[in-house]
Amino acid sequence: MDRAAVMARRQAVRRQRAAAEAARVAKARGGQKAEVAIVTTMRNEGPFILEWLAYHRSIGINGYVVYTNDCDDGTDRLLDVLADKGFINAHLPNPFSQGKGRNPQRAALADARNQTAIRDADWIVPMDVDEFINIHVGDGQFQTLLDVVPDANLISMTWRLFGNGFVRAYEDRFITEQFTRCAPQKARRPHQAWGFKTAFRDIGIYERLSVHRPKGVVEERRGEINWVDSNGRPMREAVHDSGWRASVHNWGYGLVTLNHYALRSSESYLVKKERGRVNHVDRDQGLAYWFRMNHNVEEDTSIAPKLPGAHAEFDRMMSDPDVNAAHEECVLMHRAKIIRLRSLPEYEGLLEKVESRRMQNLSLMTPQFSNAIFAEGPGAVPQEVLDKADAADFDAATQ
Repeated sequence: MDRAAVMARRQAVRRQRAAAEAARVAKARGGQKAEVAIVTTMRNEGPFILEWLAYHRSIGINGYVVYTNDCDDGTDRLLDVLADKGFINAHLPNPFSQGKGRNPQRAALADARNQTAIRDADWIVPMDVDEFINIHVGDGQFQTLLDVVPDANLISMTWRLFGNGFVRAYEDRFITEQFTRCAPQKARRPHQAWGFKTAFRDIGIYERLSVHRPKGVVEERRGEINWVDSNGRPMREAVHDSGWRASVHNWGYGLVTLNHYALRSSESYLVKKERGRVNHVDRDQGLAYWFRMNHNVEEDTSIAPKLPGAHAEFDRMMSDPDVNAAHEECVLMHRAKIIRLRSLPEYEGLLEKVESRRMQNLSLMTPQFSNAIFAEGPGAVPQEVLDKADAADFDAATQ
């Protein structure tokens, strides 16, 4: 296809999106709720899917397109059942598995615009199964967030990193209830502390979906960008073209937090370590990763008021015998994998390291560390720093 044809096709797509946006605005003026769709990638997340899905369905998000690759823990079977029952819109093989794309997330996002649930959505949210949208305004519904910033077409939701909360053993319980310890709100380090994901209207302002935010701004549409942060304040113009994390100009969680449970329990972390990272497939998730992501400095239970609704939706899905059986299979396979990994000296040794008093103490001290320390790993923290830590604070946090 020559360049002129490519440009004509792009313009046609943009006109189509603009027309769709006009229809959506008209619908919004009629008081109807926006259609919101999540697109996500998964690999071996079986036992955690139902809580995540129930929670986001309970806050008003009903569109879900899920891509998977190389699962061996029941994830695929559970998602197939959920798709058959209508709880998600589509479960698809990740194009990455067929050698398309440099990594699973980007390969999936490139394909997502071909899916009906994504094309028809008023708002699209690329996110992961260890992230929970925690809305702090009104009734905690996603529509309430949209109503608070009615002119926005992009809303970035900043991570708050939740640690393992000193929980060693895996349990089949809501992670949102088990893990309440996290980084402080003003946590500038490590770099991941203020990462964000972005909900947006796909109306032709940006060329493509991406992991943290859409990319490839269309120059003639640049003036239409109305991008707000987690407080509802305008994002700096520099972010319009690049960037994936908040700054001192855009930090905070006034309207919404993206609770990020990267580790879960110490035992479940072993399974994640073996699986490898979904996006950066060539990067290890060893002790240095644990050190960067395990923050137990403060307690945050602000998500708790939304959990009764999540439990009700969870119970509704679990009342279906096929869903119940598929979830229980995932739980059993996760437990079996933990047992297998713990039989290996490498993984049992890693478990003992992350469970050590030293590593637990470090998780209470993360605001003191520089990016250089986080990059180098826990061994870079001098022992005298740990020796000065208040043992009373540690004992209180681990009760």
